[in-house]
Amino acid sequence: MIDKYKNVAVIGAGTMGNGIAHVFAQSGYSVHLIDVSQSALDKALQTIGGNIDRQIKKEVLTEADKTRILSSIKTFTTIAEGVKERALVVEAATEQVELKLKIFRELDAVCAPETILATNTSSISITLIGSVTKRADKVIGMHFMNPVPVMKLVEIIKGYDTTDEVLNDIMALSRDLGKTPEYSNDYPGFVANRILMPMINEAICTLHEGVADRDAIDSVMRLGMAHPMGPLQLADFIGLDVCLAILRVLHDGFGNPKYAPCPLLVNMVTAGHLGKKSGKGFYDYSK
Repeated sequence: MIDKYKNVAVIGAGTMGNGIAHVFAQSGYSVHLIDVSQSALDKALQTIGGNIDRQIKKEVLTEADKTRILSSIKTFTTIAEGVKERALVVEAATEQVELKLKIFRELDAVCAPETILATNTSSISITLIGSVTKRADKVIGMHFMNPVPVMKLVEIIKGYDTTDEVLNDIMALSRDLGKTPEYSNDYPGFVANRILMPMINEAICTLHEGVADRDAIDSVMRLGMAHPMGPLQLADFIGLDVCLAILRVLHDGFGNPKYAPCPLLVNMVTAGHLGKKSGKGFYDYSK
């Protein structure tokens, strides 16, 4: 544990937020997990407990570790209460520009002046997020991969005004969490989604245009390109609404038609078929 950042807060108790809280607590940090919904917070703690149980079965952790980790996480339903005496806040809310800007305005108003504000955004400009605060030098991107307790990569993005000191601290902190940080400049999609989302979008277009069916597309990429999961199945697991939001950030940011989301993706999201989390996407998860 890096003592300077021993007290952290995580905003958002969804898939990414609870995973981020998990890895911080597992590494010895005191964590405040914040969400407007108490039921979401309760569900997050259950999810973290279940993930730890899997680690125990694999003999990665012990029952004593489970008790220690869960006792290190406290839940809050208001930002002002949750961020008190926190050296670092990691925002992991839904990938919506206006929501993130609203959260960062509030964080800037209630956090101590020295608090570092990180965002788990996978595509939105760190410079834009920092611009709505009075501490743009202390705003940074810390993009974890899903599932957070398993995936090693953390994409670190420095905004236009982010200091080298903050960058170096967050790189070191990521390593302390057992992760491998990789640096990206602040352009739409950064590295991961600038490459991944056009591939997923092209797979959806390939299906939309009748070039091949769903199973063939995913099989070709699994068996021929050694991907662990086909792009359509991966899109389901990411969330089709999230894929659409990221593609729109890319399209708006670059003004290049190659990033325009496939009409099939737009229709599926409009219909509420968001992938695994809604029970149906390219695959059926209702059973």
